[in-house]
Amino acid sequence: MWKVSAFIEGNIVVAQSIWDGLWMSCVVQSTGQMQCKMHDSVLALTTDLQTARALTVISAVLGVQALMITIAGAQCTNCISKESIKAKVVNVGGVIYIMAGLFVLVPLCWMANNIISDFYDPQVPYSKKREIGAALYIGWAASAMLLVGGALLCFSRPQDEKSSYPLKYVPPPTKSTSINGDYDKRN
Repeated sequence: MWKVSAFIEGNIVVAQSIWDGLWMSCVVQSTGQMQCKMHDSVLALTTDLQTARALTVISAVLGVQALMITIAGAQCTNCISKESIKAKVVNVGGVIYIMAGLFVLVPLCWMANNIISDFYDPQVPYSKKREIGAALYIGWAASAMLLVGGALLCFSRPQDEKSSYPLKYVPPPTKSTSINGDYDKRN
């Protein structure tokens, strides 16, 4: 649902709605039936759609890679022993999250720009005009979360090793016994 059919002027046929996406186009009838068709050829697609496909796949791969790197550098894991190296690994994971957010943000904004410019272009027939679909809004939210999450990981600073106090185990006090061998009633 990157592009959705627009119902304007003489195109007020509400019997069907057209959804265009990265991988397929779907026609939804008013009865609820949906027919989807994969795009026939990659080379027949527009430049923005080809670029959006490539950058979205790259963003998904980078997101998974950033997740694995961040988990390896997390404080709750013991993959890496030194805390200073763990902090650097988490920072690298944050940078990769930011890259993934940018790789998904570029095609979203490019596609939205093309949809808006085609919508207001008087030479595009009304039957070919499209509106921004729900997938673009979801993509913008996902991109924002990737960018904010990556920035939080990049700017998170671990505690300095010199200023932290070592943890020491202090055993609880032993219970005292009375003269006859019983435990004191206070305990």
